[in-house]
Amino acid sequence: MDGRGQDLLRTVLRVDGWSTAVFGIVMLALAGPLSGPLGLPVAWAVPFGVAMLGGAAALGLIAGYPRIPARLAAMAVAGNGVSAVAMLALVASPLLPLTALGVTFVLVGAFVVAVYAVLEYAGLRRARPLTAAGS
Repeated sequence: MDGRGQDLLRTVLRVDGWSTAVFGIVMLALAGPLSGPLGLPVAWAVPFGVAMLGGAAALGLIAGYPRIPARLAAMAVAGNGVSAVAMLALVASPLLPLTALGVTFVLVGAFVVAVYAVLEYAGLRRARPLTAAGS
């Protein structure tokens, strides 16, 4: 794997991990106070917060490898992609009684997660050696 690609990938994974951890802590600590303004029930916010802390830990572990395994980086890209799509689906579904602020909150979250997926993918592509076929 190319060093510059590894550096980009590691940096994005770390920033993604730290921001996910901070967001998970905020979701856990402020689940009650945010419930009304966002329309996000505490019963949803707490599991989201816990899941984000788990995801943050996984991202930190992946970023900590001396040479980041491509399959783990690809899992991070896929996880972020699935998360972005899931957030869009939640906004479009009647599952949550989101307020206008809540919809905006979730859409911004989907955008941020999608940006991380794109940046991690770019790092992964740069880090992978090209084959003779150029793939």
